[in-house]
Amino acid sequence: MKLSLPVILFLLLTGSCVMGQGNDSLLTRLNNTLGKKKEFDEAKLTRIANLKKELRNAGNTDLVLKYDVCLKLYNEYKSFNYNEAFNYAQKLQQIGHLLNDPTKIAYSRIKLGFILLSSGMFKETFDSLKTVNVQLLDTAARREYYFLTARTYYDLADFDKDNYYTPIYNSRAEKYIDSATRLCAINSFDYIYYKGLKSLKRGHIDTAVTNLKLLMDQHRLIDHQFAVTTSTLSDIYIRKNQPDAAINLLIQAAIADVKSSTKEAAAMTNLAQLLHQQGDVRNAYTFIKAARDDADYYGARQRKIQVSAIFPIIAGERISYVEQQRKVLFLYASLLTLLAIVVVVFAVIIYKQLQKLKQADKVIQDTNHDLQESIKKLNEANRIKEEYIGYFFNLIAEYINKLDKFKRSVDNKLVTKRFDDIHKLIDNIDLAKEREELFINFDKAFLKLFPNFIIEYNALFGKENHIKLLPQQLLNTDLRIFALIRLGITDTEKIAHILEYSVNTIYNYRARIKGKSNIPNEEFEHKIMAIKAV
Repeated sequence: MKLSLPVILFLLLTGSCVMGQGNDSLLTRLNNTLGKKKEFDEAKLTRIANLKKELRNAGNTDLVLKYDVCLKLYNEYKSFNYNEAFNYAQKLQQIGHLLNDPTKIAYSRIKLGFILLSSGMFKETFDSLKTVNVQLLDTAARREYYFLTARTYYDLADFDKDNYYTPIYNSRAEKYIDSATRLCAINSFDYIYYKGLKSLKRGHIDTAVTNLKLLMDQHRLIDHQFAVTTSTLSDIYIRKNQPDAAINLLIQAAIADVKSSTKEAAAMTNLAQLLHQQGDVRNAYTFIKAARDDADYYGARQRKIQVSAIFPIIAGERISYVEQQRKVLFLYASLLTLLAIVVVVFAVIIYKQLQKLKQADKVIQDTNHDLQESIKKLNEANRIKEEYIGYFFNLIAEYINKLDKFKRSVDNKLVTKRFDDIHKLIDNIDLAKEREELFINFDKAFLKLFPNFIIEYNALFGKENHIKLLPQQLLNTDLRIFALIRLGITDTEKIAHILEYSVNTIYNYRARIKGKSNIPNEEFEHKIMAIKAV
C-alpha cells in the first residue's frame, strides 16, 4: 500500500511526539532541580562563608569555639568537597591536641575516618579508626564510630566481592552495626536504618524493604537522610530485577542530593547506568555528566574512577544518538522542505484560481449592479408611463367630452341658424387658460412621481439661486424644462414645442440654469436624472 507524503510526515511527527511523552514526570523534576543546582550550592557556600568569618573572629584564644566552628565547617564540607573536609578533620585533631582533650581527638579521628572512607581509602580509614579510644566517647559519638566501622567493612566486602573475604567482612560489619543499633533510640531513624541495612546485607530482602519503607512513610527525613534511604532501597530493587522501581527511587535520591548540595553521592551515577541500560541515552548522558562534575568538584579519587569508567561509554552512545537524531532531523527537514515546496506550488495555483474567481465575481457583481440599475430604471419608466398614460387618458377624455359638448352646441345653433351665437361660442374658448390648466395637471402628475424634485434640484445651486415659487404655484418654467428632461424628453425642439417656446429660448434657459449651478455643466443633467421617483 502506497502512502502519500502528508501521511508519512504525520506518522513521523506523531511518532516523535509519542516518544517524547514517555519521559517520566520524576525525570522532569530532576532536570528542573538540576537547573537550580547553582542556587543550592550558593546557599551552602554562603553558610560556609559565614562560618569561616566566625572562625576568623574566634582568634587563637577560644580554642573550644574554634573546635565547634571547625566541626560545623567539616559537616558542611564532608559531602561537598573532599579536600576541604579532610583539611578541617585535620584541624579538629590539631585543636584537640592543643586543648589536650582526648575525647575531642578521638572524635576528630572518627570524622577523618568518614572522609577517608568516602574517598575509598579503606586502609587509611581503618588506621584512623584503630586509634580511637571508644571509652572516651559519649553515646552519640560511639554510635557514630560503630556505624562508620560497620560501613567500612560493608563497603570493603562490596569492593572485594569474593567468596572468601566478603563473608568475613560482612560478619565483622554485623557486629559493629549491632553495637551501633543498641545505642539508638528505638524507632529512631538510625535504629530503623541500621536494622534495614543489616537485613539487606544478610539477604533478608523483605525485612529490609519493610524497614526502609517505614522510614520513608512515617518519618520526616532531611534531604540527606531521604537520599541515603532511597538509594539503599533502590539497591534492593536492582537485585530483584525491578529497574523501573529502582530508577524512580534513584531519581528521588538524586533530587535530594542536589537540594542538599551532596557531591559525593552515588545516586546520580547509578541512575545514569540504569537509564543507559534501558536505552534512555539522552537522560543518561545528562546525569552522568552531572555526576562527573560533582565527582570533580568533590575531589575524591574513588568517585572520579567510578564515573570515569562509565562516562566514555555513555558519551560515545550519546554521540551516536545525536548523530542518529541529526540524520532523522535532516530527513524531517528534507520532507518538510518538499512539503513546503508542494504547499507553495498549490498556494500559487490556488492564488491564480482565486484571482480568476475574483475577476469573474467582479464581472458578475458589475453585471448584477448594472442589471439592478436597469431594473430600477425600467420600474421607474413603467411607473412614469403608467402615471402619465392614466393622466393623459383622463385629460383626453375630458377634451373629448368638451369637444362633444361644443359640437352638439354648434350643431344645434346651425340648425336654428343662430350664427351669431356660434361666433360668441367660439370667442368664449380661452386657449391660454386651457394651456395653463394643462401645465397644472402636468405639474401635479410630475410631483406625485417626484415629490422631492424641487428640494434635490435646489441642492444643486447655491442658496441665492434656489427656486422660490409663488403661492399656489407647483412648478415654474425652469423646473418644467428639467422635469421634462427627467422624464426622458431631452430633445430641445420637443421641449420647446411642448412648452410653446422657441428653440433658442429653451437653449438659453438650459445654458443659464447650468451656469448658475454648483455642478459642472456636463454633469448637471446627470444629476437631474439621478433624482429618484417614489
